Amino acid sequence: MKFLAPDGKRRFADMLDYNGIIALGKEFPGKKANRFIEWFTYSDESIGGKSKTKAYALFESSFIESIEVGTGKGLHQIHAYLFGGLYDFAGQIRQKNISKGGFQFAVSHFLGDTLKEIEAMPENTFDEIVNKYIEMNIAHPFMEGNGRSIRIWLGLMLKKRLKKCVDWSKISKRDYMNAMMLSPTKSNTLKALLNKALTTKINDREMFLKGIDYSYYYEENE
Repeated sequence: MKFLAPDGKRRFADMLDYNGIIALGKEFPGKKANRFIEWFTYSDESIGGKSKTKAYALFESSFIESIEVGTGKGLHQIHAYLFGGLYDFAGQIRQKNISKGGFQFAVSHFLGDTLKEIEAMPENTFDEIVNKYIEMNIAHPFMEGNGRSIRIWLGLMLKKRLKKCVDWSKISKRDYMNAMMLSPTKSNTLKALLNKALTTKINDREMFLKGIDYSYYYEENE
């Protein structure tokens, strides 16, 4: 297989497939080799792990081009893609009230009207897009998986309207969570945080996959 060499040219080099790597690891018994094999063969079968795999696949699929940008339907499409087959309620608006850390999200009884109002919000400037993102986060339309879905929803708006995206690797979990908690009353903190991390690499595969890694990391419990 050809690999990029230090001189900038692609040159043929030896390579191993999955079974070859396992066999090689067994030829060098020791703690480091064992830890490597454990890492290499690890498979996250949790809902979060499977959903994350789907999120990776979203970038490679043609489906991403059909998602409505900035609409409630578009968000439902994203949630259904990420959690279809994992949650019975994938892509469906919640019918129960939910809260987190003492914060009450939008009342379920009025959620349908709330989502229509959010959908009607403008999304032509950076401030407008972030305001819309904040309101959708306050709505929290699904029982689970809101943050991961809404961040992709935000990304699609930024890409289509501003030709930019967020480099989430530049935003720490602590800073992001603090900014989100303040966002209902002090949106400028979140706007400043996101604005500093904006990039024009909207079609960069590595940027998208790295963003997914951070997005799922934000949802992990310490």
